[in-house]
Amino acid sequence: MPYNASLDESLFSKSLETETDRLTVSVYSYNKGAKKLQISRENHGPEGELRFAKLGRLTKEEITGLLPLIQEAIPHMD
Repeated sequence: MPYNASLDESLFSKSLETETDRLTVSVYSYNKGAKKLQISRENHGPEGELRFAKLGRLTKEEITGLLPLIQEAIPHMD
């Protein structure tokens, strides 16, 4: 079965903005299935637009900024 965006339900989403990028913590449920946490990164392009990037490794500052968002997302996974 191919991915169908209309079946993907966003239950929670908050972002952490930095000078160079935006990290987003989200909780999704696909087709009423298990609720799953997603962390994504978007980099600011040369003209200020945001572009999706691989999450890759996180700095200590990014982790400490994301931890409160992850803790806030957990209750949305019940």
